[in-house]
Amino acid sequence: MPHLLPHLLPHPLPTRRRAWRPWRHRAVAVASAVLLGGVPAGVASAAPPGLQDCRLRGVEAPAWCGELARPLAADDPAGATISVHFAVLPALSRRREPDPVFFFAGGPGQSAIDLAGAVAQLLARFSNRRDIVLIDQRGTGRSAPLTCEDDDAPTRPLRESLDDARALRALARCREQLQALPHGDLRRYTTIDAVQDAEAVRRALGAERVNLVGVSYGTRVALDYLRQAPQAVRRVVLDGVAPPDMALPLSFARDATTAFEALLAWCEGDTACRQRQPRLRAQWQALLAVLPREVTLPHPVSGREERLTLTREALAGLVRAPLYSPLLSSALPQAIAQAAGGRWEALLGLAAALGGGRSAGIAQGQHFAVVCSEDLPGVQAQPPSHGDFAGLAARYREACAGWPRARLPSAFYRIGAAPVPVLLLSGALDPVTPPHHGERVAARLGARARHVVVAAGGHGQLGLPCVREMVHRFVDAEGEAAALAVDAGCVQRRPRPPTFVAPGAEGDAP
Repeated sequence: MPHLLPHLLPHPLPTRRRAWRPWRHRAVAVASAVLLGGVPAGVASAAPPGLQDCRLRGVEAPAWCGELARPLAADDPAGATISVHFAVLPALSRRREPDPVFFFAGGPGQSAIDLAGAVAQLLARFSNRRDIVLIDQRGTGRSAPLTCEDDDAPTRPLRESLDDARALRALARCREQLQALPHGDLRRYTTIDAVQDAEAVRRALGAERVNLVGVSYGTRVALDYLRQAPQAVRRVVLDGVAPPDMALPLSFARDATTAFEALLAWCEGDTACRQRQPRLRAQWQALLAVLPREVTLPHPVSGREERLTLTREALAGLVRAPLYSPLLSSALPQAIAQAAGGRWEALLGLAAALGGGRSAGIAQGQHFAVVCSEDLPGVQAQPPSHGDFAGLAARYREACAGWPRARLPSAFYRIGAAPVPVLLLSGALDPVTPPHHGERVAARLGARARHVVVAAGGHGQLGLPCVREMVHRFVDAEGEAAALAVDAGCVQRRPRPPTFVAPGAEGDAP
């Protein structure tokens, strides 16, 4: 269900809890490596010094897990320290390439290790010859986590989930609790800090160069890695580009407005959708016009009906979540029409399908540590946004009002010419990181950057098989010219999903 704030997450990557544990049965680990095409026992199955064998949930082959002690503040190496945890999915071939793939998760606030099962599937082609490295960014997962008490509560009553004032109070309490922790200096969890941790992991693993794959907010991490340590990078893949200067709260509102308007316009221009929902735009405006109002809504998890006050902001949140996925958004016209007639089940179900834009496993404290320091200055420098989704930016302003903020160098916001090939991926229908962000970043990166827009793509392109193949060829190519010339024709042939019609449904206009 909608939470106080949306997040910058790739929808194909569900979070998994309790993602790893030490691997205690050595013989089974060796046998698994051999059966899965690995090298003989004693080579691929042996964890390097300083790491331990472990199992990652959702990953069939054994992995290696480790941690590094890192200063909480880079300018105070003798001060407080934190442990940064990471995991390696070792290459299965005896002819391992020397340059591993570093995967950076979204959020901000998502644990990369918790995503191991999904990442192993999305990057499976790499596993034959390259190690895949997952780092729990500081503030997430097991690396000095900044989690709030109610970060995950799928059965929370709707009246609480849709109550922004309550969410702001809970966030303030969480901030106070986090600041009392030994690692509670909330100014020390920026993207710059995360990149310095990742560089320390690279050095500890002994890799001369690495390939970076960032999704959503993870693309910001990858861009700053390229800025801070260009000599250590071989190739970069940015899926859903979120540059450091995009001012997330404003872009959330503006890009969601654009995506929703495009959906309405598509329905008006599509014969099947127009025939079934000829009054869709008018129905949406009619819904907004009567809010706030008392309504009875079924809880999407428990099924129990609840009486509560529904606001315009809450309705916008319900609609925004399915826009992440073109498949889910194909059902929005029917869901909006049903809501206009007093039937809310479909709209609530669509919003809950992606966690209402707040995907489970997000560390709220780390999310605000990043956004309040890195994005809020850009929000404050611009006029308030307008439109049906304008409340998103206003809520961030309120949430960040008391949040400690780091002072970032101006260089963090500048993107220079790329010294290595960079592949940028955008979804044409993405409501979070639409193509105009990728276009702008590609222009700044220069001749070694290639921007590919996936037709009818939503938020996150690595879930598409042809995109995964293209990404693998890009990284695997020996020369820069060959990498930048990979065939991207398959992404231009994807049609938008047709308007969804529930089995047995009749006309939905009230």
